[in-house]
Amino acid sequence: MKTPMSVPEVLAGFFREHPRLALAFSGGTDSAYLLYAAKACGCDVRPFYAASSFQPAFEQADAKRLAEQLKVPLTVVPLDVLSVDAVQSNPADRCYHCKQAIFTALMEAAGAAGCPAIMDGTNASDDAGDRPGMRALTELKVLSPLRLCGITKAQVREFSRQAGLFTWNKPAYACLATRVPAGNPITEELLSRVEGAETALFDMGFTDFRVRVFHDAARLQLPAAQLDRAVARREDVRRALAPWFETVLLDLKER
Repeated sequence: MKTPMSVPEVLAGFFREHPRLALAFSGGTDSAYLLYAAKACGCDVRPFYAASSFQPAFEQADAKRLAEQLKVPLTVVPLDVLSVDAVQSNPADRCYHCKQAIFTALMEAAGAAGCPAIMDGTNASDDAGDRPGMRALTELKVLSPLRLCGITKAQVREFSRQAGLFTWNKPAYACLATRVPAGNPITEELLSRVEGAETALFDMGFTDFRVRVFHDAARLQLPAAQLDRAVARREDVRRALAPWFETVLLDLKER
């Protein structure tokens, strides 16, 4: 099989060595490109989406949309991550415990489907020091082909653009749990409020932002280019977020 121009030979070689794989598919840029590249290289790839309160609705919608476009069946694995005490209590290493829970469940589903190994979208630009969850991935022997093949985030975006994937310029998105300060317990109700506030801001035209919880207030982190617009529309922003947060703060340090 001829390797597409949008897939570097080193990655194609990885898929030749791993002809059947499960994919932890988030609907984001990295895992979307991996799904495309694996299929384009003839790998028998099975994407699995972990559905929990930590992921907003649009992520699952994007995952389903791309899987349908690539004509690859998507398996949605429902998870109650807040049933894990070490996740719900939100310690500093919450991400480690969360990754352990999520990938253990995905690996069980993948094994039942006959997939011998699972991969994720960690790329060569990701700093292991900034992502405590990587320790869990290492312990569980999750494969990270983009990182193993030295493919950076910028390259993933360019290869995705060449392939015509709608996710090529999708902003990076961390799970909703990251909006809650470490040490503050995470609840379904709090995550729902954050998702509602972020959806409201997105509907107003803001992009690549975060709504972080600060003493039960919403602390908005926006790109520098959008700060002036937020100030100019402060009353509109306050009204839009009122159903979820009584107090709305604007962080003047750019996101």
